[in-house]
Amino acid sequence: DTLFGVNDVFAAKVKEMTGGKFEITTHAAGELVPAFGTIDATKDGTVEMSNTAPYYYFGKDEVFALGCAIPFGLNSRQMTAWMHHGNGMKLMREHYNNYNIVNFVMGNTGAQMGGWFRKPIKSLAEFKGTKFRVGGFAGKVVERIGGVPQNIPGGEIYQALEKGTIDAAEWVGPYDDLKLGFYKVAKNYAYPGWWEGGPQLDLHVNKKAYDSLSNEYKAIIEAAASFAATDMQARYDARNSAALKTLVAGGAKLFPFPKDMMDAAFKESMALYAEIGEKNPSWKKIYGDYAAFRKDVNQWFRFTEARFDQYMQSAKL
Repeated sequence: DTLFGVNDVFAAKVKEMTGGKFEITTHAAGELVPAFGTIDATKDGTVEMSNTAPYYYFGKDEVFALGCAIPFGLNSRQMTAWMHHGNGMKLMREHYNNYNIVNFVMGNTGAQMGGWFRKPIKSLAEFKGTKFRVGGFAGKVVERIGGVPQNIPGGEIYQALEKGTIDAAEWVGPYDDLKLGFYKVAKNYAYPGWWEGGPQLDLHVNKKAYDSLSNEYKAIIEAAASFAATDMQARYDARNSAALKTLVAGGAKLFPFPKDMMDAAFKESMALYAEIGEKNPSWKKIYGDYAAFRKDVNQWFRFTEARFDQYMQSAKL
């Protein structure tokens, strides 16, 4: 009702804003196209629109990940700022034009958890060899620090974890993880998801279908997507705390990723981005802008958001 539910919120808002004249039907992964087939289906016009976390398509082009989340990237507010008041939307629109797609921001989970492990990880050495279900681009970094990444759709994670096909798995955070029941087969819950500080979900619209709409309907699509994006993060922020309490009461054991693992992942992430830039001109251009924005916005956040949050989380409320 969150990751898929954002589509229902979007469709309902479009219908409401058009007095029922513009109806959009929503379909789960596998009903019309496979979970990882949305880009091609939208590009080719098999469907008029789709919603996804675009980092799943880094195999086509690493740039897709910049429109979603990269390890040690922007948090959700910073991502929204880059997209709407930096160069993010302009640059990603240029990218999506190559795929016959018009993109819109439509969701963000906020910073995610680090996943469920059979054993707590106390050092980088203990992480090495771990078969870890991790989404999209992050797998490249996991591999570089000794893990064995597995890219598995959400609906198949529980079975893989239960059967021991994988040693650990991440999805989103407490609210969704509770529903999927991972705590029943792996009790150790890591934080933070350093590869997903603010993962953005997108609405992708086939360009021909979009161009056929009236200017009014185009504006409604944009407004409804923006509404749905805000609603998604609000749902997560409102529901994750209660879900986390339930998970801990059910036996989940929280543990932070060790510093040497975080440091290694950060170092390898920065090295990876430089390597990609040497062979992918689009990445070099867009990541260069993204990285400059990240540097500036973090200098601002350190004085206000970070310090305020740090104090409030240590205060006895």
